[in-house]
Amino acid sequence: MFSKVISFGLIGLKGIKIDVEVDTNQGKPSFDIVGLPDAAVKESSERVHSAIKNSGLKYPLNRITVNLAPANVKKVGANYDLPIALALLKSSSQITGEKISEFVIIGELGLSGEIKPVAGILPALISAKESGYTNFIIPKGNAKEASFIEGITAYSFTKLFDVLAFLNNTIDFEPIKLNEWNIENLDKVTEDFARVKGQKAAKRAMEIAVAGGHNILMIGPPGAGKTMIARCIPGIMPDLSFDEALEITKIHSVAGELNLDKGVIQTRPFRSPHHTASTVALTGGGKDAKPGEVSLASGGVLFLDELPEYSRQTLETLRQPLEDGIITVSRASGTFEYPANFMLVASMNPCPCGNYGSTSSTCTCSASQIQNYLKRLSGPLLDRIDLKIDVERVAFLDMANKSIEETSSEIKKRIDKARQIQRQRFKGSGIYTNSKMNTKMINEFCKLDAESEELIKMAFDKFQISARGYTRILKTARTIADLAGEENINSSHLAEALAYRNIDKFGL
Repeated sequence: MFSKVISFGLIGLKGIKIDVEVDTNQGKPSFDIVGLPDAAVKESSERVHSAIKNSGLKYPLNRITVNLAPANVKKVGANYDLPIALALLKSSSQITGEKISEFVIIGELGLSGEIKPVAGILPALISAKESGYTNFIIPKGNAKEASFIEGITAYSFTKLFDVLAFLNNTIDFEPIKLNEWNIENLDKVTEDFARVKGQKAAKRAMEIAVAGGHNILMIGPPGAGKTMIARCIPGIMPDLSFDEALEITKIHSVAGELNLDKGVIQTRPFRSPHHTASTVALTGGGKDAKPGEVSLASGGVLFLDELPEYSRQTLETLRQPLEDGIITVSRASGTFEYPANFMLVASMNPCPCGNYGSTSSTCTCSASQIQNYLKRLSGPLLDRIDLKIDVERVAFLDMANKSIEETSSEIKKRIDKARQIQRQRFKGSGIYTNSKMNTKMINEFCKLDAESEELIKMAFDKFQISARGYTRILKTARTIADLAGEENINSSHLAEALAYRNIDKFGL
């Protein structure tokens, strides 16, 4: 007997409809799965067999064939267990009626018949909704995740037997209640700029970087406070909008890193991979082409401490996502595109010993050692960094100063105002920050007066600024003007933006 159940799989972050077809025929008992299943899908035969028997249901002793259509799409993971089991129960007449055809069904099965949560529920359900499906059966562990999607009716279960009873109308179950996005429930940040003594120039540069979503590089000796400054960034990041939270949650859901008790990501990501991280770990990939650190940092910050210690090959892979805001991962199983719209925050010593250019310590490195160290960063990569700042060691008077430094919440208020200006400016375009402006937007929103035109012309010729560098300077100047509440860019905004572009003493 033939039966069919609808499920959804994922290709990257995009959901695809999967028809789970089951045919039971007379013959020697067997269980075959076709339709490009991976190892986890093939192993579902044993999980389904045990789950049905341990749920007190009858496992059909027939020749069973399961087809996952379309057959040319690779099926990955254990989220087809539940639809396969229910299609099998339908084909053996243990599920009566046609109620099952109303639902998209996703879930993994344990041997006891327990329904386990799966990765990627949020993007799968959103894609299914966009395709016209609004009724779902999912694991109880994914209920919180699904509760933030408007316009759907989702039922969550912990046991296979309960799903059977629901589909046979022997027991009534309540659908998952819609959960309202509540900004009051955001996680609290532990690090605060009030604890950072001195470093006013670095704090100012970081404020500009966060306000406009610009990439920033801090260069200075060990112990100057570069890492601590970076760790304070989450406290001044703008609050997530609901749409941004959903986009970020999709990525973390697919990667299997989502906190199922919260359901959605509530704070902007702050990712800090170690310098020994591989290229695949940073960009994504592997056997199942999962998102990497650049995607998990999307919507937030990717912090690379001791930048030159990363392999040159790994750093060069950042060039495309820094420019385009996406990362394309090509593997034997297919080509996948993930968001990579992150703000790069990097720090480094100016030389192996860390004291090159210092006014208080002597550098022990040779000229060739310094040159080789700085050459680990390519010109094209540095060209994509909007702000470069020299972070010197804190003076004793600053450290001993008992006055209270400006708090992160005070800095955040100015950033929120600047971001609000940008949201209004780019409303409806899908762009939220000045750093992502395209050429048309730059021409419209970064107009210069005569004095500013002359200033940028002089700098362009003197510092041999690239075309990319020119546009990035204008974007930074636009952010500085927004922080000042100015409608137009003037020469002071442009001069400050130019000052952040190069650090002559390091040749960067």
